[in-house]
Amino acid sequence: MVKQLIKGNAWWAFLASFAIWMFLYGGLLWYWFDLPLWQSVTDSAVHVILLGAAGIVISHNVAYYRPADGTMKFGYVAVLSFALSVLWVCLSRWILVSAFPEDVPYLNWLNNAIPVHAIVGCMLIAGIGFRSQMWYDEEEQQEYRQRKEATEKIVREAELFKLRQQLQPHFLFNSLNSINALIMLRPKEARQMVLKLSDFLRGSLKREDDQWITLAEELNYLQLYLDIEKVRFGHRLTTNVVPYEEADKMMMPPMLLQPVVENAIKFGLYDTTGDITISIKSWLQDNMLYIAIQNPFDNELQQPNKGTGFGLTSIQRRLYLLFARQDLLETTAIDNIFTTIIKVPQSHDKSSIN
Repeated sequence: MVKQLIKGNAWWAFLASFAIWMFLYGGLLWYWFDLPLWQSVTDSAVHVILLGAAGIVISHNVAYYRPADGTMKFGYVAVLSFALSVLWVCLSRWILVSAFPEDVPYLNWLNNAIPVHAIVGCMLIAGIGFRSQMWYDEEEQQEYRQRKEATEKIVREAELFKLRQQLQPHFLFNSLNSINALIMLRPKEARQMVLKLSDFLRGSLKREDDQWITLAEELNYLQLYLDIEKVRFGHRLTTNVVPYEEADKMMMPPMLLQPVVENAIKFGLYDTTGDITISIKSWLQDNMLYIAIQNPFDNELQQPNKGTGFGLTSIQRRLYLLFARQDLLETTAIDNIFTTIIKVPQSHDKSSIN
């Protein structure tokens, strides 16, 4: 709609400029060259209308055919402009000679003005041709950029969807193994875990179409996952979520924290026998949402700085696809405490990021 409006306005401006020129040119012939008014009007109308037609012809021509090479484009418009200007001069002279066949002074003036008409006409037609060529090239480039952006968006969304879908089988496999282990030893807890797993998966389905959710919603969803893990590990696993009221309303991609917490449980509980506490805190700084997940680890058994695994790798990839930044995920290991910090830029228009 906007493109059609721009084209419509451009053509109206084109017609208006030629109407003004016809008026000025006719006035010049009448005032400067002392031609009769009716003769000045006729001469001006014939020349300007035919010149406008030549401009429309070259504009439509370059709309449908433009050589790919830049030099060829220039040469094509130059040759076409010269040919149209010759045709314009000849056709205008033929019409005016037919209109005033016995007016010798006017015909002499018309013949003497042919070189001037040819030069001015060629310049104007070439100007219209080159301007039209630039306009259509820019329009073509804009359409190409729009197609490229649409394609990149589709690819990006497909990869984001794939990353989100890969997390479910990864977590589901671990949960089913735990349920299998609990069925014979602790059937009541196994049943409880199945119910919690059902709630978790139901929540996952509800969030399939959500591009952005609040931190509070993400933490509520994360709690379902933590409830399942607490059934698996019992009293060995405790969590400490530090609330920050202002951060709860901040927006973030869904299912961003679960793989990070899963990674924290893996490094904190696997191959150890003690109890651990996983801390989750958030804060807002410089229009950026910070979320820090901390867990203890055994420095002798594990090497947390080497190979963050699928969970953290997928999170880093998702953040890059959404924000085109590589610095939104940080991991540190100090004094047997492994810390993962996720940074989510806050924007008033999240649709522009998607």
